[in-house]
Amino acid sequence: TDPFWREHIAMAPVVSFSFTSPQLGGQPFTLLGLDPFAEDAFRNYFPAENRLEVLNTLLQTGAVLLSRQTAERYGLQPCQPTRPGPSCQISLRIAGQEHRALLVGLLEPADAFSRRALQNILVTDIATAQQWGDMAGHLTRIDLILPPERQTALQETLPPGVLLESVRTRSNAVRQMTAAFRTNLTALSLLALLVGLFLIYNTMTFSVVQRRPLFGTLRCLGFTRGQVFRMVLGEAALIGALGSLLGMSLGVLLGQGAVRLVTRTINDLFFVLTVRGVQVSLFSLLKGGVGGFCATLLAAAPPAWEAASVPPRLALSRTHLEHKAGRVIRGTAAAGGILILLGMGILSLPTTSLPLSFSGTFAIVIGIAMLTPLATGLLMHGIAPLLAAVSGLLGRMAARNVVKARSRTSVALAALMIAVSVTIGVSVMVFSFRATVSAWLEQTLQGDIYISNPGISTSQPGAPLPPDVLAQVQRFPQVAEAALLRSVTLETPDGPVEVSAVSDYTHTDPRLFLSAEGAPPVLWQAMQQGAVTISETLANRLGIPAHGGRLRLLTPQGWRTFPVVGVFSDYTSTQGSVRMSLDVYRSLWGDTRINGLALFLAPGTNSAQVTSALRTALSAYPDLRVRPSTALRQDALDVFDRTFAITSAMQLLTTLVAFIGVLSSLLALQLDKQRELGILRALGLTAAEMRRLVLWETGLMGTTAGLLSLPTGYILAWILIFIINKRSFGWTLQMQTPLSPFLQAVAVSLAAAILAGIYPAWRLSRMVTAQALRDE
Repeated sequence: TDPFWREHIAMAPVVSFSFTSPQLGGQPFTLLGLDPFAEDAFRNYFPAENRLEVLNTLLQTGAVLLSRQTAERYGLQPCQPTRPGPSCQISLRIAGQEHRALLVGLLEPADAFSRRALQNILVTDIATAQQWGDMAGHLTRIDLILPPERQTALQETLPPGVLLESVRTRSNAVRQMTAAFRTNLTALSLLALLVGLFLIYNTMTFSVVQRRPLFGTLRCLGFTRGQVFRMVLGEAALIGALGSLLGMSLGVLLGQGAVRLVTRTINDLFFVLTVRGVQVSLFSLLKGGVGGFCATLLAAAPPAWEAASVPPRLALSRTHLEHKAGRVIRGTAAAGGILILLGMGILSLPTTSLPLSFSGTFAIVIGIAMLTPLATGLLMHGIAPLLAAVSGLLGRMAARNVVKARSRTSVALAALMIAVSVTIGVSVMVFSFRATVSAWLEQTLQGDIYISNPGISTSQPGAPLPPDVLAQVQRFPQVAEAALLRSVTLETPDGPVEVSAVSDYTHTDPRLFLSAEGAPPVLWQAMQQGAVTISETLANRLGIPAHGGRLRLLTPQGWRTFPVVGVFSDYTSTQGSVRMSLDVYRSLWGDTRINGLALFLAPGTNSAQVTSALRTALSAYPDLRVRPSTALRQDALDVFDRTFAITSAMQLLTTLVAFIGVLSSLLALQLDKQRELGILRALGLTAAEMRRLVLWETGLMGTTAGLLSLPTGYILAWILIFIINKRSFGWTLQMQTPLSPFLQAVAVSLAAAILAGIYPAWRLSRMVTAQALRDE
């Protein structure tokens, strides 16, 4: 290095890689190899009071340091000077090899940021890290503290193959990797809030309708409209404040349970992440609390205005409310139609913005929900004759009551319809995604047996294979061909990308390619001359055209441009991947190691027997994974199922909120109809007939919500597959429409409505007729 740079800027060499250890719970940890005497300006890890002593012990062979909190969590203690005990010995699994480390000291940084940063880090001397990681003479990076005006000058002096990158740029790249994932989780959370808005509206409407005579009396006594409006809105504000406080508390508890699901998904799809605890920021709490409070006021405003705007005489009349509801339904349906058209227009815009896409989706969903009252009336009028034929007078009354009570039930029906339609949409999307991935695995895994080292996570390739594994495999006469794979992460001008160098491409299934300049043998000839193929996600992310595209990669000799001759489907990475010839890779990077082998067996060979024989022959490497293609395919599908676990949890929560909304709506309806039902009891309607009438009404409500959710769910599935998914991850999916989610939707809607109607039906069956008739 130029003496000028050594004198004028701070620099610290770093070697880092991931490992696991049984003494550390088998969780992914990062080994950080540092030069202790170059760290003053960078990391405040080493204690000031005995700094020299700690640094000297770190120079011992196999010496490592842990934070005090991590050591206490796993019951580890520093070694005694005379006799190292078992509590200070740590076995490290690095690249399939085991190394013995001794805990010689504890790190106790003063600031909270450093304490959090050290939660999953093991610190050692840089020479020890190079030895354990087989990186003699190599560094992962060099950290610099450099004035901005010096960056260009330093970049010009760097040798080819070395990249100068700011911490902010790298942090932004990591943030961008999970941006779509975070946006999708936020959208699901907002969906739950949307269903909650319907619930709040329904509850406040129940409260207002229950007290309409009281409001009429207060207006007669001199209360102004403004006073009534403020009174109702003040009640909603109090409920919203209490509910938001409770929601924040429950949110923290739910977050503790969900963090494991989310962490596993990030490990599967993006990068190694270890979360030792749940960090609750004040901003997150305020965002949730303020959002819940404002949503409550927004949902309560229409009922409050209804209470304030009705004249005193009409406040005592139920008929006025239903007549007004009939007029509002037509206007609401027209507004819903406009919202649907607006959402369609937003989704048709040529943009990749996820927030805008979700805005269009929400507009369509809300627009369809606003059509629910009108659709309910049309449906009930259509099936009333059928119900009369099946259940006589009770069936006809039930259909008529559902139509008459739309001012009370429409919001609950809309909430249930949205919850169930989202379940349909997500289920169809997940089913289509899984079917697409399963077909892709069938096309991708052309080999019979695969050999590799386990990775720290499924998002990272395993360590290189031991050099003699290939020779041992080639001794088996049943192995007709062995295809070699080297997986590495290389730099592009737009950030890192996964590159797979392969020794053969002719076995590739042509159906994998979305576009290609010829069949696989033709592509392989071009790849042997320096061309590459790229995944669909990379092509979309970097805007590389299918024909005539170019990709720049950083090689040890500097930047090099590779022609793109094909775009293939790939569902292993959201950032994209590249395929190139192994010979081309070795000639440019000088790396002869391999990460995996794909074995093609001779015809008629029993793959299970060969797999067992290979495991026996390679028993000297216990970590080595020898798996038939069927097992590898199942492992990949297991990763897929874990990825959507958090989505299923959000669906369940949304459906539960909708169920509560239906229950409160039915309670409001039965309370409001108490006098009417009392007259029916006085005219001879039995308690059993009363229960059947109520359950018929709730059953019709559930059936209506289920039927309306079918087209809505299909529309949502189409949007999720062809718009949201494409803009989030860049994947092309084949839409599949299984019958089961649609049948389950009607069944769930019907079951939720009937379950919600059991308690109101029981209450009404125990109603005292005389008391009901006196109640007004």
